[in-house]
Amino acid sequence: MHSGHLLLEEPIRMASILEPSKASFFPAMTKIVGTLGPKSRSVEDISACLNAGMSVARFDFSWGDMACHQETLNNLKLAIKSTKKLCAVMLDTVGAELQVVNKNEHAISLEANGSVVLTPHKDNEATSELLPINFTGLSKAVKPGDTIFIGQYLFTGSETTSVWLEVSELKGEDVVCLIKNTATLAGSLFTLHISQVHIDLPTLTDSDKDVISKWGVKNNIDFLSLSYTRHAEDVREARRFLSKNGDLHQTQIFAKIENVEGLTHFDEILQEADGIILSRGNLGIDLPPEKVFLFQKAAVYKCNMAGKPAVVTRVVDSMTDNLRPTRAEATDVANAVLDGSDCILLGAETLRGLHPVATISIVGKICAEAEKVFNQDTYFKKTVKYVGEPMSHLESIASSAVRAAIKVKASVIIVFTSSGRAARLIAKYRPTMPVLSVVIPRLKTNQLRWSFSGAFEARQSLIVRGLFPMLADPRHPAESSGATNDSVLKVALDHGKASGVIKSHDRVVVCQKVGDSSVVKIIELED
Repeated sequence: MHSGHLLLEEPIRMASILEPSKASFFPAMTKIVGTLGPKSRSVEDISACLNAGMSVARFDFSWGDMACHQETLNNLKLAIKSTKKLCAVMLDTVGAELQVVNKNEHAISLEANGSVVLTPHKDNEATSELLPINFTGLSKAVKPGDTIFIGQYLFTGSETTSVWLEVSELKGEDVVCLIKNTATLAGSLFTLHISQVHIDLPTLTDSDKDVISKWGVKNNIDFLSLSYTRHAEDVREARRFLSKNGDLHQTQIFAKIENVEGLTHFDEILQEADGIILSRGNLGIDLPPEKVFLFQKAAVYKCNMAGKPAVVTRVVDSMTDNLRPTRAEATDVANAVLDGSDCILLGAETLRGLHPVATISIVGKICAEAEKVFNQDTYFKKTVKYVGEPMSHLESIASSAVRAAIKVKASVIIVFTSSGRAARLIAKYRPTMPVLSVVIPRLKTNQLRWSFSGAFEARQSLIVRGLFPMLADPRHPAESSGATNDSVLKVALDHGKASGVIKSHDRVVVCQKVGDSSVVKIIELED
């Protein structure tokens, strides 16, 4: 957590690799999104997930109805109260997702070199010869020779639980396919992905809009994960829709990039979205396997330079069934951190996986180890160079606060903010120590009622690497002078001490507004 860690370029003592990892109040600077589902719904399970390091709970509407998700969310609220751990809520849309309809939920065995028919007639029963799907235009979208993948939740790449099909013939609305590998499809939900083919379905479907306007509004969601984002206009349309629904104009939109269309328009999408989710499951089908790492590195770099959170998915698939990740998966998580990712998103691993808590815990430990060797110096210089001159006032203050904190080996940076922007800018420069973001609520009115802002802003920093929010007492204005600022600072320092990140004689860098000026100051703590 502190500066002075080894960099990967320096020789690492082999003995130091054998030293046990030290436990800390913040499991890692990199955040973890956990998808709550059948195996992670109870108050006890969610509490354990929060204690293990989950800071954002994702609700995936590809499965389960609103009532089911509402029950899970009510349990999350109880878990937050009992653990005293803040957690944000992310609603994941279904979008243009093609699904096989398996009403009876029985396992379907498919044999290599055999054939299977995909039909839009959903009333048919799913069998080894016939798979009904939820889309009527498949026969118009594909041609013989096209590749189709089907798997539970998402195509995993496993040769036994996912099937690879090749379109051989079109018969009216039906699509006849050659089966390329022997596999058994088990479970209630199989998703279907066609490699590099445009599917004529809206990004925000009517059922998505229904879920947002009912479930999303009722629960004041912090993030909307926009599945199958293909153009910047998709994000603009979602934002227009959110702004018409209650307080959701504050909800941040994370564009999920999962096909070649989204990749082609990545730069414009990044400009419009509040953050990016790299959905490597589907991308790994649309892209040749040898190109996936290249997209990940390029996309994370662009997000870093734009100061927008980058979220990486599909990292420890094997932990859906196993208690330990593979060596390759552990290395993959570490590389995502070294690339500069803000957050790791766990999907099937926590939704239906057998070991959701162990998965969150292990991913957090791997992230923490990778952070120790993250080359902050190179990253800092690169970011400053990218921003160029003249820097904006706020950018200059943020980069100066991080530089000062590293030079004086501060244990923590404390930033006072009301919109959260100053805190995110400091986090953009990837300080080696935690950033305590003290969110000062603002009093606002819509002529009918008065309310305090701040809770949204605090929770939305839970997806940004290195940012740890605190909600201040609303009676303390953000641009106050003297006594009130000192009292809020004392609360923040006490929180830091209680968390174990601040000790006697530590140095702390404070970034705050005094009048019209932004000030960075260094405090040396006494006993």
